[in-house]
Amino acid sequence: MHAHGGERVRARSLGVVVGALPTGPLNAITDVPGVLVGHTTVDDGADLRTGVTAIVPPGLDGGGLPAAVHTGNGYGKLVGSTQVDELGVLESPVVLTATLSVFRAADAVLTYLMGRRPDGVSFNPLVGETNDGFLSDIRRRPITERHVLDALEGATGGLPAEGCVGAGTGTTALGFKAGIGTSSRRVAAGGTEVTVGALAQANFGGVLTVRGVPVPVEEVVPGSRRPEPPGNSCMIVVATDAPLDARRLGRLARRAVFAMGRVGASYAQGSGDYAIAFSTAPPGGPAVPDAALDPLFAAVMDAVEEALLNSLFMATTTTGFAGRTAHAVPYDRRSQVTPFGRPCR
Repeated sequence: MHAHGGERVRARSLGVVVGALPTGPLNAITDVPGVLVGHTTVDDGADLRTGVTAIVPPGLDGGGLPAAVHTGNGYGKLVGSTQVDELGVLESPVVLTATLSVFRAADAVLTYLMGRRPDGVSFNPLVGETNDGFLSDIRRRPITERHVLDALEGATGGLPAEGCVGAGTGTTALGFKAGIGTSSRRVAAGGTEVTVGALAQANFGGVLTVRGVPVPVEEVVPGSRRPEPPGNSCMIVVATDAPLDARRLGRLARRAVFAMGRVGASYAQGSGDYAIAFSTAPPGGPAVPDAALDPLFAAVMDAVEEALLNSLFMATTTTGFAGRTAHAVPYDRRSQVTPFGRPCR
């Protein structure tokens, strides 16, 4: 069962502020105009803790969006990534789920795309995954076409749900229960103000580090043991309305994977760490020049770091498959300075 332990809050509500750049109004990937997020959660209260998260950009029906994928470590199943690499174009929503359900999810996205483009003869679903097998019976492959279509068709603007929801229902990271997290930044680039948003499905190993302060699970949760396997993969989606081509978006995607190191990622050999970046800017305009990308790099690094922290801070203690438990990060909501009993930098 879930042990909720009271209301969970985002990083900023604990006084954990990442960087000096301002956030968008919602501090979420949906601050990028037109970007929608939908979740389907599969939770039977026992052995199934899994789901689907869909990130739906605007403009896909007009021939796709400039996009890039960066593979930090390729121990994963990111369906459709090679065509994005080859053409620099995103043709579908980005769907996230569990490892052994990724192939059924990709077929469901194909159903979605065929329904929107009845004359199409080729489609490239982009579907990623992390392994939630510590808390969910992954071999049952419970994700159905209806689950995926519900996430896609129910995607909305507004602040997405975070923590134990959708594709983050059964994930763990850095020794704790994790899930879905999101954040955004506003920044001047190429002579105009733009938004950079990030959404992460966190499920990787290492020691949680909050603004430079290590928070080992075995020290802050008495009697706990680090989940085995200690998380294995991270999917990061970066959206921006900055005018960028695929090559420059690849540079942003690399920084997204770099940002995992800020929160203590171990980058283990068995961790599939991927970032997908796309631009919603109208086609035909000049791209932000390389010499002006530094503010966007900073925005990506900060937004991803905060998204990852939100994925942990919003998650609740969960007991799932085979009675295994992943503990939520403990914090004192009353403290705005030292929520973990230790000073943050």
